[in-house]
Amino acid sequence: MPKDMVVPAKAAPGLSLQEMKQFVTNHFERFVNQKDSAVAFYSFSPDFVDHDEPTGVGIGPDAAKAMMEAAYAKWPDLHVTIEDILAEGDKVMVRNVWTATDSASGQRISFAGFVLWRFASGKIVERWATLTPSTPLGENSDDSRHTLDQR
Repeated sequence: MPKDMVVPAKAAPGLSLQEMKQFVTNHFERFVNQKDSAVAFYSFSPDFVDHDEPTGVGIGPDAAKAMMEAAYAKWPDLHVTIEDILAEGDKVMVRNVWTATDSASGQRISFAGFVLWRFASGKIVERWATLTPSTPLGENSDDSRHTLDQR
């Protein structure tokens, strides 16, 4: 973690456990599946910290917005499916599967991951994520789980 980075303060999540799960579900749908990068300004607090952004720790909604816009360019059909979602205290954990087609190569890929979100005052204030390496999908494969389960 960079020395000058300030982790957002702890505060009540501002939402019930069920509301936090629905918030994350809606966030993924809009931010990833509907390619609405501006949702970053609704979902994330101004001091939001992404501990696992691909280019390094990201601060604020602008960093998240830029990261997703780069992803949309690389994978125009990027799609995420939530497989499991759990909430406890001020956090929501999601297990998900992503599919996409690389815009340069045309290769269909799939990868899976876990994302942990922390809430404060009705906004997402921190994110941690772990992703598997991408796996090529067959030309006729519509089900990413089939390919992932073959490992």
